[in-house]
Amino acid sequence: MTNKLSTRRNFLKTLATAAPVAAASSSLSAPAIASEKIEWKMVTSWPKNSPGVGITAQRLADRITKMSGGRLTVKLYAAGELVPGLEVFDAVSAGTAEMAHTASLFWHGKTKAAVFFTTMPFGLTALEHMAWIYHGGGQALWDKTYAQFGIKPFMAGNTGMQMGGWFKKEINSLDDLVGVKIRAVGLGGAIFKELGATPVFLPPSDIFPGLQSGIVDAVEFLGPWSDRGFGFYKAAPYYYWPTFNKPNGSAECLVNQEALSKLPADLKAIVASACEAENSFALAESDWENAIALRNLTEEHGVELRQFPKEVMTKAREASQNITDEFAANDPMASKVMESYRKALANADDWANVSRTPFGLAR
Repeated sequence: MTNKLSTRRNFLKTLATAAPVAAASSSLSAPAIASEKIEWKMVTSWPKNSPGVGITAQRLADRITKMSGGRLTVKLYAAGELVPGLEVFDAVSAGTAEMAHTASLFWHGKTKAAVFFTTMPFGLTALEHMAWIYHGGGQALWDKTYAQFGIKPFMAGNTGMQMGGWFKKEINSLDDLVGVKIRAVGLGGAIFKELGATPVFLPPSDIFPGLQSGIVDAVEFLGPWSDRGFGFYKAAPYYYWPTFNKPNGSAECLVNQEALSKLPADLKAIVASACEAENSFALAESDWENAIALRNLTEEHGVELRQFPKEVMTKAREASQNITDEFAANDPMASKVMESYRKALANADDWANVSRTPFGLAR
């Protein structure tokens, strides 16, 4: 617990003293080799030391370095240290960095199919998403989606089930959402718009300042552990559940395909294995830490938990399928991924309906 609190304090200090964005380095050529050692740069979309995703990214870099015995050393650059957080995809594609740790839902402007590989409204939970990627054809579709950019994607961390969001005022009906400016990304933003709210996109490092200053009235981000670290409770006292936008929080590791191809077979295997190990470890960590953080938020910080009204969830669910259909329309790759995703969802429901769901209610 002491280490977790220390990490959180360091993260908050980083937010308060964040340095301006450094200029991007020159394009990648061959991997830097000294005494047969390879050095890679990893850029991230997260502020340094941020609970959850920031910790996961650093641990992934450390895993690869240690598993390779130092033959492949990965140095992490947090958002803004080498490139801005929302430019890491381009940095890996161009070879400015060999790796990135981020989330696919940021890249729908580059390829619509990308959003399916983080999470979808009323979609797969974390374990169900992993089942689709590993066993249901999801990885092959993901590889194909990113191949045009010279990028190989891996799952590499998961923040698990998310919360509904932080609000400055109570939401007791659909009318209470009208005109609310909410930070939301992915298709969840489109659903909030259908509910009468105004979605606003802010990168992770800008969310708390935006909430504090009034740029937004509400924030939908991750779960209690990460949300507490970003300090949202200081500006919005009402914490809503359940989520409809993010039943899963899959992070991604992006690897420059050319750099990956130059690695010997054992180092390629280490990169893949490190991502797989971190994916499982981070999901378990988030599940544990979210429970602790939620209790801390309510008992020590006076956060008030609220459940979304039934009419909000009903309208959100009704809007979800049409919004997804319209989003993927006229985009062959997005349509193909959506078809596979929905088959995985139906498959998951068949099993969940006689296993996890009734057990959870009985417990």
